[in-house]
Amino acid sequence: MRVVIAEDAAMMRGGLVRLLTDRGFEVCAAVADAEALRSAVAAALPDVAVVDIRMPPTHTDEGLRAAIDIRRDHPGVGVLVFSQYVETRYATRLLAERPGGVGYLLKDRVADVADFVDALTRVASGGTALDPEVVGHLMRAGQEAAGLASLTAREREVLALMAEGRSNAGIAAALVITPGVVEKHVANIFAKFGLPPSDSDNRRVLAVLRHVNG
Repeated sequence: MRVVIAEDAAMMRGGLVRLLTDRGFEVCAAVADAEALRSAVAAALPDVAVVDIRMPPTHTDEGLRAAIDIRRDHPGVGVLVFSQYVETRYATRLLAERPGGVGYLLKDRVADVADFVDALTRVASGGTALDPEVVGHLMRAGQEAAGLASLTAREREVLALMAEGRSNAGIAAALVITPGVVEKHVANIFAKFGLPPSDSDNRRVLAVLRHVNG
């Protein structure tokens, strides 16, 4: 699996390179700014890019805006945002482009290397990996969305767990309810967000993004 890393902190960048190389990933490039990230992705067309948000020159949201450009210009490249910060404005745009091949993890909440590698692999394979805290921020940012107000407290809990990529069985275990009850909650969420039946599991993520987009 081929990876491009964009991280302005040299020690963090070097650490990610060693971590991924040791686990069999091919690191095509490791860069320190958003323009270099765009160039590296265009040149290498990796399976996935690991992107920090705050990079030179302004250290605000360059990385996230570059991630949006990559999603638009190179739809086959997965994007995993890996940052200390939650930036809801551009994160909403990033996640709304397409429901798969995208992730957003917070550095200080990734305690297990295996979890990070698993998330990176899922994103590269077209799946999703969203930190629950990120989901919470996006939910709060989208409180006025039409469908959200109609969800019950339990449906919101189910929705947050869906965004993490959990199966119905995983949600049932986390909430200590039966899978049948989870299925009913999921069906209610789809109905309230106007998502028709589909053969693709991506509508689970679309359900989360629908109210975030407002």
